[in-house]
Amino acid sequence: MSDALTPDAVHLGLDLGTQSARAVAVDGTGRVVGAASRPLTGRRDGPRHEQDPAQWWSALSTACREALAGVEAGRVRDVAVDATSGTILLAAPDGTPLTAGLMYDDGRAGDCADRVNAVGAPVWERLGYRSMQPSWALPKLLWLLERDRPPAGARLLHQADLVSWRLAGRQVPSDASHALKTGYDLLAERWPEEELSALGVQAGLLPEVVRPGTVVGEVCAEAAAATGIQAGTPIVAGMTDGCAAQIGAGALEPGAWNAVLGTTLVLKGVSPHPVRDPAGVVYCHRGPEGTWLPGGASSSGAGVLTRRFPGADLPALTAEAAATGSKGSMSSTGSAGSAGLVGSAAVTYPLVGDGGERFPFRAPQATAFTLGQPAGRAEEFHACLLGVACLERLCFDYLDQLGAPVTGPLHLTGGGTRNRYWSQLRADVLGRRVLLPEQAESAVGMAVLAATASGVALRDAAAAMVRVREELEPDPDRTRRLLPVYLGFVDELASRGWLEEQVAAHAHEKART
Repeated sequence: MSDALTPDAVHLGLDLGTQSARAVAVDGTGRVVGAASRPLTGRRDGPRHEQDPAQWWSALSTACREALAGVEAGRVRDVAVDATSGTILLAAPDGTPLTAGLMYDDGRAGDCADRVNAVGAPVWERLGYRSMQPSWALPKLLWLLERDRPPAGARLLHQADLVSWRLAGRQVPSDASHALKTGYDLLAERWPEEELSALGVQAGLLPEVVRPGTVVGEVCAEAAAATGIQAGTPIVAGMTDGCAAQIGAGALEPGAWNAVLGTTLVLKGVSPHPVRDPAGVVYCHRGPEGTWLPGGASSSGAGVLTRRFPGADLPALTAEAAATGSKGSMSSTGSAGSAGLVGSAAVTYPLVGDGGERFPFRAPQATAFTLGQPAGRAEEFHACLLGVACLERLCFDYLDQLGAPVTGPLHLTGGGTRNRYWSQLRADVLGRRVLLPEQAESAVGMAVLAATASGVALRDAAAAMVRVREELEPDPDRTRRLLPVYLGFVDELASRGWLEEQVAAHAHEKART
């Protein structure tokens, strides 16, 4: 085993989320030896969402000092940073922020997005995502340039770039994961200079870009004093928070997937080749070792529970739903409980907000609905749990139709996995074994990526550092009983004109195999 993965070696992952900055120190066996977080605040006004970039560094450096308080400085071998995807700012040549940080979901740059897509359409099509959304980094960059007219020598920084600059005491290269939404060409591994120039983006504004996992610098003395990380510690180019969570889950071999169930459902997998989606709802990051990481983010997920059952005792409601099943879906001879569920089980399309759906289909007009007639809160609750599971299976059927490998290990992460019954229900609807990692978070993923600084392969680092808490096997009988529910759900989506008929047909075909 490489020295970087000896039990005493500690690898540090830093995570900038929306609400907090987090530092996690993980040893070579996967044991968390220190962790801390500090809150972040933002400003929202309609489509605008900003944060103060100075707060990112102050919160993260404070979290670092606390996380490392009980760790000998010499044990920390390396550090990597992840941040939210598409969050950017402009900075002066010395790294001082010139603007607020425009967050990942800031949507003010609609007009700029239209121009970006008109100029760069062939490039975006070739890269597999067809068009950029207003919240992506490049439209927001144009908006900043038009509004602020930055001085000569200004720099575009992604959120993680600012932290890496502070750690190194100088500007270091960005990573290709954070640069994706700024228009970086992952196939050619360069900026598309002709298109960017036509949009008014000069080459000197943009950072150098390297693959994730590349050592880009060392922690400087000033940063060491602020963070508690020893000066000279290697800084490893990171990835966006979603990709970092995938690494933290250990979903790294071709065909492996990480299904993150939080407010919404996000799927990220591994493919030996780019996965191209004519509909543009799936796009790929490039992995640290030449693999491709296809994925999609739904507008549906666990947020439906908060919306429909505000203030409810969710564990108690889960227990009631698991004990009774859905009475309206029981066969006359079926016993109470999940084993009695049949094809008429009530199921809810679990759309969280009012903005339509974005994966596994794009339908801005989509709205939530329920098939069947649940009697009482427990049955309504169960219909929501089942709806998320059905949507998840549809996501995998859609990915399979696109040619993405989907038969590898499936890791379930996110807040939804705290509900064990729900995880089992998801395994049953999918008809496949699922793995529940012990520590699956973005900061842990960055600790695993940082551990590759000595040359150890990422999969080997993950094998040593990612622990599986539990494995759940599907109940074949329950899978068979729930297939008609799933197919009825698919057919309803198609009948409403939201899901393409060929996707529905593929789902039926997969159900027969």
